[in-house]
Amino acid sequence: MLDANAQHDVEETMNKAEPIVSHLPTDHPTVPRQRIGVLVANLGTPDGYDYWSMRRYLNEFLSDRRVIDYSPWIWQPLLQGIILTKRPFSSGAAYKSIWNEEANESPLMTITKAQTEKIRAAMAEKYGDDVVVDFCMRYGNPSTKSKVRAMAEQGCQKILFFPLYPHYAGATSATAADQFFRSLMEEKWQPIARVVPPYYEHPLYIEALAQSVERAYAELDEKPDVLVASYHGVPKRYLMEGDPYHCQCQKTSRLLRERLGWDKSELVTTFQSRFGPEEWLKPYTVEEVARLAESGKKNITVIAPAFSADCIETLEEINEEIHESFEEAGGEKFTYIPCLNDDDAHIKALCQVIDENLAGWV
Repeated sequence: MLDANAQHDVEETMNKAEPIVSHLPTDHPTVPRQRIGVLVANLGTPDGYDYWSMRRYLNEFLSDRRVIDYSPWIWQPLLQGIILTKRPFSSGAAYKSIWNEEANESPLMTITKAQTEKIRAAMAEKYGDDVVVDFCMRYGNPSTKSKVRAMAEQGCQKILFFPLYPHYAGATSATAADQFFRSLMEEKWQPIARVVPPYYEHPLYIEALAQSVERAYAELDEKPDVLVASYHGVPKRYLMEGDPYHCQCQKTSRLLRERLGWDKSELVTTFQSRFGPEEWLKPYTVEEVARLAESGKKNITVIAPAFSADCIETLEEINEEIHESFEEAGGEKFTYIPCLNDDDAHIKALCQVIDENLAGWV
């Protein structure tokens, strides 16, 4: 144990701009300079689209009780015996169709890296090297645990954890935070933590969405009949049990429509990526785009406001499956508006959210 004077020296060292260790006991462990960490988190990605990479990723993802909350006694035999025998092949083919072959990674990984670099540059310009910015994935690599450990080693006694989900859902924001806090449990000197709340109504986020729509529409020969705002779905049961996701998505759509100055008929809110036998939030995107085509809306655009980066659900599901459903029902013009990704307006919004949540720390 250190005596009172030595303990005071340690605390003083941690608060200096540069480490001063000459007055510490010679056998004292190295004390890094105190910093603040900003750890952004996204869903995750398989390491490759081969069978075993997909199986490892899907096993981790679909074993999460926040994602699939059925009893493990029922779910795990089904998952391990049937789903993980077949699904890695179909999911692998879908990932292969969008894979960034040059970097040998999924688009989500490529985009998250680019987002992180821009956020890091903005934070460095404002705070120097007092703020450390990095990213992690809830599933797959780089793991949340590895990045929390790395930040602790760099002297981050305070960490702002930022799930890159504009809207709260138990299956996204909450499970990311669960993993973050599990990682903190393993730290001997546990950093102080904050979690960024949902930013679905933040003015700069809505502005970034609106600008992306305006840019896309400016490049089209004629204005589409309707804009479909497609959000990732969750079981309807979750809404009835208190999850606010549905309400937050509806508010984003309303704020976006109001910012664009449109009539209610010009924007439709839908939900995609249904999985399993139970009812999910409706209307389902794949069915709604077909209904729109059948009702005479032959020219539509689709945007995915709940995704901070393009991924399998946007590049493959929207651009291929949902697109096909629209055309098979008689639709003629289908335009997908990319996610905000590392667009400057998006980065500006994310940095503003970070600054607001660093208040009192910097």
